[in-house]
Amino acid sequence: MKTMTCQQLGGPCDLPLHGETADVVIKAQDKHLREAVASGDAAHEPALKDIKARWRHPVASMGWYRDAKRAFAALPEN
Repeated sequence: MKTMTCQQLGGPCDLPLHGETADVVIKAQDKHLREAVASGDAAHEPALKDIKARWRHPVASMGWYRDAKRAFAALPEN
C-alpha cells in the first residue's frame, strides 16, 4: 500500500489517500473532492472541476494520468 496526498494529485489539502494502485488512490481523491465540495469547501472546487474535465476528456488527460501513475510508482510502500 502507498499513500499520496490530495495536493500531490492537484488538490488543495494534505489529506492522505491510501491504495494498492494509483487508480485506487485517484478514485479516492475523486470521492474526497466531491465530498469536500458538497460540504461547502470552496477551496476544493477548482480541483473537482479539473478532475471532472479529465473524466470527460480521457484521451487529452493521459499526460496527467501517466504523471500520477509514475509519481505513485516512485513512492515507497507504507
